[in-house]
Amino acid sequence: MLLGAHMSIAGGIDKALERGLQVGCDVIQIFTKSNNSWQAKPIGDKEIERFISIQRNKNILCVAAHVSYLINCASPNKFLLEKSRQSLLIELERAEKLKIPYLIMHPGSHIGSGEPEGLERISDSLNFVLGKVLGGKTCILLETTAGQGTAIGYSFEHLREIIKRVKEDNRIGVCYDTCHTFAAGYDIRVKAKYKKTFSMFDEIIGLNRLKIFHFNDSKKDLGSHVDRHEHIGAGRLGLESFRLILQDKRFRETPKILETPKGEDMKEDKENLKVLRGLIKA
Repeated sequence: MLLGAHMSIAGGIDKALERGLQVGCDVIQIFTKSNNSWQAKPIGDKEIERFISIQRNKNILCVAAHVSYLINCASPNKFLLEKSRQSLLIELERAEKLKIPYLIMHPGSHIGSGEPEGLERISDSLNFVLGKVLGGKTCILLETTAGQGTAIGYSFEHLREIIKRVKEDNRIGVCYDTCHTFAAGYDIRVKAKYKKTFSMFDEIIGLNRLKIFHFNDSKKDLGSHVDRHEHIGAGRLGLESFRLILQDKRFRETPKILETPKGEDMKEDKENLKVLRGLIKA
């Protein structure tokens, strides 16, 4: 079972791998640059070599990258939209250099301009970026959202609409965030509702598109449209939701990455991973 967590890149991108190993990660997620800045310091060749070497030699089975939260490819503001597209392009190029297979992004927020217009801008942005990195190996994953504010991506239909407009749709997938999707109104807490939700996902998007899970419990209830992560089993989703995913043979090889609250010593990640591994055997 591929379980892991988001890790800090403080001190160098390769340090994230070492931190992941310390808490027992099989897979990790990183930012390839500062999450709070548009600027991106170039990655040196030696840093790239160290990163790739550590991953291969220390048995980190998969690495995913998450783009900066500053990026909004649904923005009606032309300046911000162009800045977002250029930033997404830089992040995709960095992921390619690091041989990272998945780059995760929130689809974006339409800021009052309307969902149809926002969906079109997201698809256009993806076509622009993928067209600049022809033949790339990194797949961009659209993350399910809670639908907070004017965020797009809270319905499976949103993601289907974006994907069908992308010319190179083989380079687009989905990251299923358990907290976000629950807050958006999709219930997986009991087996019957779990089966219904993933049947809908398969019918609307296709399970072949689901490349990564973000494993987060939710502080808020079903359909709240509020994005608040909680430790595994301590929120409204509960342990059964995660047990159902972990024991679903269809998702055995799908990476599952924690984005739960954490302190400096990462003991919370260790505890959450321990809980999840216990659910596999339950």
